[in-house]
Amino acid sequence: MDTKYHSQMLPMQTSNYERLCEPGKRPMNPQELRKASTSPLRDHILWSLFNLFYCNPCCLGFIALYYSIKARDRKVLGDLEAAQEYGSKARSFNIAALCITLVILLIFIMILCVLFSTATRMYKEIKIQENGGQKYNPFIPGSD
Repeated sequence: MDTKYHSQMLPMQTSNYERLCEPGKRPMNPQELRKASTSPLRDHILWSLFNLFYCNPCCLGFIALYYSIKARDRKVLGDLEAAQEYGSKARSFNIAALCITLVILLIFIMILCVLFSTATRMYKEIKIQENGGQKYNPFIPGSD
């Protein structure tokens, strides 16, 4: 019984290799070809969900989520141009929702600071009036 394995020469198909080569240039690596030919399509679904739950002025987070889902559906169906278009719309709505929310948050913080400083000023004036025009001195007992 012969248990030795005989090596056989199989002809290689050159059609894939010829497609990867450009005339007059070095052959391209298949990984380089994939990187150069397709850019990753982003649907921004997580960002849209965040904006839907936390930053949703004028329902912009909901609209961004809608376009993100449409981009993902188009990517699954293979319509890459529509997926890119819907993904860019989702990105734009996400940016708008985030900017509007940040502006509203900054205005709210400024209003709180103004209210707090006004309240402390009024408290100090009331304390001065209660003491008969004398300012509060923490080192004199009973002057508060």
